[in-house]
Formats: sequence, structure tokens, C-alpha cells
Amino acid sequence: MKGIIFLGLFAGPFYLAQSTQDTLKIHEIESVNFTKRLPVSKEIINVEKDLGNKNLGQDLPILLKNQTSVISTSDAGNGVGYTGFRIRGVGGNGINVMMNGIPYNDSESQGTFFVNVPDLTSSASQIVIQRGVGTSTNGVSAFGASVNVISKNPEEKFYVKSDNSYGSFNTYKYSAEIGSGKFWKDRLSLLGRYTNIHSDGYIDRAFSDLNSYNFTALFEENKTKIRLMAFGGKEKTYQAWNGIDKATWETNPKFNYSGAIYDANWENIVGFYDNETDNYRQNHYQLLWEQELNDRWNLETTIHYTKGKGYYENYKQDAKFSKYNLPNIFQNGTEIKKTDFIRKKWLDNDFYGVVSTLYGKLGNLDLNFGAVANQYYGRHFGNVTGVFLPQIDEHEYYRNNSVKNEVSGFAKAIYKLNQFEFFGDLQLRNINYDTKIVQQGDGEGADLYRKWTFFNPKVGINFNIENGKVFVSYANAHREPNRDDLFANPSTKEETLHDFEAGWEQQFGKVVLTANAYYMDYQNQLVLSGRINNVGEFIRQNVDKSYRLGIELSAQSRLSDKIQLGANLSLSQNKIKEINSLQNGADIVLKDSDISFSPNIIANGNVIYSPFKNFNLGVTAQYVGKQYLDNLETADNQLKDYWLTDFNAKYTLKIQKTEIDFKFLLNNIFNKKYVNNGYVYDGPMYFSQAGTNFMFGMSIKIK
Repeated sequence: MKGIIFLGLFAGPFYLAQSTQDTLKIHEIESVNFTKRLPVSKEIINVEKDLGNKNLGQDLPILLKNQTSVISTSDAGNGVGYTGFRIRGVGGNGINVMMNGIPYNDSESQGTFFVNVPDLTSSASQIVIQRGVGTSTNGVSAFGASVNVISKNPEEKFYVKSDNSYGSFNTYKYSAEIGSGKFWKDRLSLLGRYTNIHSDGYIDRAFSDLNSYNFTALFEENKTKIRLMAFGGKEKTYQAWNGIDKATWETNPKFNYSGAIYDANWENIVGFYDNETDNYRQNHYQLLWEQELNDRWNLETTIHYTKGKGYYENYKQDAKFSKYNLPNIFQNGTEIKKTDFIRKKWLDNDFYGVVSTLYGKLGNLDLNFGAVANQYYGRHFGNVTGVFLPQIDEHEYYRNNSVKNEVSGFAKAIYKLNQFEFFGDLQLRNINYDTKIVQQGDGEGADLYRKWTFFNPKVGINFNIENGKVFVSYANAHREPNRDDLFANPSTKEETLHDFEAGWEQQFGKVVLTANAYYMDYQNQLVLSGRINNVGEFIRQNVDKSYRLGIELSAQSRLSDKIQLGANLSLSQNKIKEINSLQNGADIVLKDSDISFSPNIIANGNVIYSPFKNFNLGVTAQYVGKQYLDNLETADNQLKDYWLTDFNAKYTLKIQKTEIDFKFLLNNIFNKKYVNNGYVYDGPMYFSQAGTNFMFGMSIKIK
């Protein structure tokens, strides 16, 4: 493999599973080394090499948009602010996202909100993607994929670095980073970074003001390694999560209904509330202790704490006093039942716990044992103030509290016998969720207690061949409903998944080919219905039986010192075997209906040309097939297929101890008008995406 450069942006599992430390030149991580050998479909991305050219301020889901079977979305249309991704058609609620092995999915909603950790990519060394159930052993089970973001360590020598960029829609990023290098007898090193990102957004008023930080202290002595990390961010974004109807998208795709104020007859918009915003701060603290006990056993223990607090604010026009637990008022003997309010819905939460993992090697047997204990405590409450009646000041109209506990344990083993490697993984997971109404509000909260115990086994076999391997695996996973599922329907059932995978990975000279086939058989899968509730959140529904069947192909080649090629292709069927639906007042049964947001084809390709040293030009293209906003295959609710083409360039200038990178990114160069996300509300609602847009950046590093 030496002498071949692979592009992590399109890398297939073979490269990721087989790469050596010399190739990656990154800090060895025990869990990643274990993952490389597993018989599952995976990608391990070297962030600096594979995403560095594109990391100019857009969120992590956007930087991953060309990975195998990935579709990325953006509420503001330009990849800054609220963004998300789907893998194999499964949204963020079904993707287990971790940071250094610690769950990032919100414990209650199971959602992943990358807007709360802006510029996360700049703090990462690797991103591990396992498609399907994978082998993640912390947090909720992966029902489409698992993604583990691994933070980078401080460098061994002192440096200062600045990343700055500017682009379309007044988007800019300013970042400063400093590394101390090793000191105190080469035992201690520090890293600190601060980033500010702003964008006006492609959608009207969809601005983002984002700040983030990262501090890492690394202590190393003999067989002991201790990392203390503090990272997080603060975001203020103008809401862009309402979308627009099809007619508006065709004539005015940038229009944003959020914050609209209407005339007395509710016929015409007379203005917009200027603070229809989402405001949230999230801080993460992690203490990781790695101890080499002897030549055979290593112990890793992580203590973690995440603090989140924030609110989103709305202008509520002509709303009833009773809706907010307020009495009507009288003026000049006339009873007034409605007025305009400013509403703030708050979330104040704490998440903390411990993860401990023991790694052992006994001859041809590799062992991995672990225990996990986490608790989430969330306080939900809402305040309103009067717009025209100042005597109504910060009135709390609802409050409910939730506690979610998880205790789990797992054991993994890989046994090598000649050309075979046998893998086994057993996990026992116990969860209880208790949510109580403290103060009754208008449909806010519920009194619920649920308890689940899940046994999740996984098995697989690798057969090593010349310059590659063939593997098969089976995994059984269970996943509890989230808060919104239970509020919408307290009898919502947990999901069950049987995941069958088979793969082939092999290198032929300067060409690497991979193929992976999968069959994911679901019982009670919670799929997006295409509808939203009264606060704009997507509603999911259980379907008794459904499946996802597909094949994922990847090819990589370095034709010469100047030209590199890469491509991946995902072909799939995503079907609900049977679903009941009410249409035009009649109850009908549909069979073999396409699952919402699940295109049958996703393809990516790229070419990188390096005309001379330290300079490269790249073109990437993505094709996404048609998909539906609901599960009924309604023609009006179909999103059309689309092609996207991007261009990037990078030139590196080295002057003594200073390295300057000039980067340019041109997205959607053919100005394609397209939609990749939406919902159904009296017809299709779309989230518009930007046409041609650019980012230019300059990075300076002084060593």
C-alpha cells in the first residue's frame, strides 16, 4: 500500500481497514485499531488529509456529504447552522454519534445537533463511520450507522495556527489555535483553539452566529496517558426550520416564513420579528485515562460531563391567554381573550457518566470488555412575555423534568485461525426513562415511565486473502423510542433490527476495490411519516415489518503522481412490507411502499489533479436518486433526483518555519436548483438549497 495515496473523502473500507500508522501518521488509538479488524462496513477518515481542503466553516455533516451512502442536509441552505445527515436512508435519530466513544445523541430526542459544537472538525483527528449496526457499545444502538469523532492530541512541538475564510452569503470563519509542545520533562502538552463563524445564510434572515472552543491537556509518562478535554460552543441562529411550499419554492426559493407578522385579517405579511432565533450553549468535559497494565492488557476509562442550556424564541400573534395559563384581562369593561406574546421554550440539561474498557491479547485471541453507566437530567420549561401588555413579564406556563438512566456491559473477541478471523460481540443494555409534569402546560410534557432491557449480539468472520479480505457478519440490535415518539403515542414500541452484511476488499496494483452487500430486516422500525407536530418536529411512526437491501461499491486509483480517481456507488431498496393509511376518508392498505427519505441510488466521484508540488485541483460530483417525503409513494410528495458538482483547489507555500495554505471551494458549480429535505403539511414543504456559492480560506501555521 505504500506509495498509494487514497482520498478519505471517498475512501472504501479496504483502505481504512488496512492502513498502517506510517501511512496515517496519527496517534494510535486502541479502540480504532480494534475496529480496523472488524468484519463490518467501515470508513476511518484522517481529518487533516481527507477533509482539510474543505474545512472552511461548513458543519461536519456537509463535509461528509460524499461518503458512501451519505446525504447531508442544511436548513439555511449553505451548510452553516442547523445541518444533518442520513446514512442508508436513516436520519440522525437512528445514527449513533459519539465523541471519543461518549454518546453525543441527545438522550431524550436521540437527535444530533452539530450546530452546538461549531468547527468540530478542526478539533478532530479521525472520524470512524460504521454503516449498519456496526459495533458501537455506548449510547443508543445504531440503526443506520455509527459515527465516532475522535479528538486530536496536542503536537509534540510548539506551534501557532490561524484559519480564516470568507465566502458567499457573508460567511466567514476566524480561528486561532496554539500548541505548547511537550514540556515538564516531555510529559505534558497543551492545545487550545477558539473559533468564530458567521453566515447570513442562503435562506432569508437565516443567519448563524457561532462560537466554539477546544482545550486539551495530555499527560504521558511510561505506561500512563491522561487526557483532559474541554470543548463546546454557543450558537444563535435565526430559525429556518419551517421550509416553504412548492409554489413558493418555484418563485422565491429563499423565502422564510419564520417570524412572519400578519395583518389583522391574517391575509398579508406586514413584517418579521427580528429575534425569531434559537439560542443554545453546550459544554463538554472529558477525562480519559489510558493505562498499559502489562504487555497483554490495557485499560481505558473515561469520565464525562456535558452541560447544555438554551431556548428558542417565537413571536406568537393573537394567541389566547388560556394557552399560556393566564387569565383573560378586562379593559374598559371589555374582556380581552387574546394578545401577542414572545414565547421562549427552554431546555436545561446535564449528562454525565463513566465508560471503562479493558483490552487484552492472549496469543491469537484479542479481547475487549467494557462497562458503561450514564445519566441524563433534563428540565423543560417555557416562558412568555406580553408584547403590548408589559405587565405580563416572564410568566412560566409549563415545566416538566426528565431523568434517563443507562447501564450496559459488553464483551468482544477476535480469534485468528490461519486465514480466518472470528468475531463475537455481546452487549446487555438496561435503560429507564422517567418524565414528569411539574407544571401543566398546553400539551407540553407527559407523565411517563418506561424501562427497557436489550440483549444485542453480533458475530462475524473475516477470510484474509492476498492484499484484502472477505467478510460476513450478523448483528441484532434494539432501540428505544425517543421522547417525541412516546408523547405522540405512549404505546410506541421499541425497534428491532437484524442486520446481515457481506463484504469484499482487495487491492490490485494501484487500484483498490470494495463491495459490501447488506440486508437490514426491521420490526417496528420508526420511520419518518413526512408530517410534523405543532412545534415543527418530525413525527415518526412504527411500521410492523420493513427492510433495507443494498450494495455499496467503491473504487480508488492513483493513475500517476499527478492524477487520482475515486468513486462510490450505493444501490438499494428500502421498503415497508405493509402499511395502513387513511386517504380521502378511506382506510387502505399499501404493500411494498418506499420508506421516506430513502433514495435507491447515491453515487459519488472525484478527480484530483496535481500539476506541480504543493498544488492540487479537485472536482467532486454527487448524484442522488428520487426520494419521497412520506411513506405512501405520493407523486406530489416526491423529491426529484439531482446532480451536484463541486470544485476545490489548494496551494501550500512553505517559508522556513511557516506554512501557508490557500484554499478555494466552489460548491454547486452548475447552479443546480434542488431540494434534498422537506416534510408534508397540506402538500409538500421544501428546504431550499443554495445554488453556486464559494469559500476562500487561508491557513497560517508557524512552528
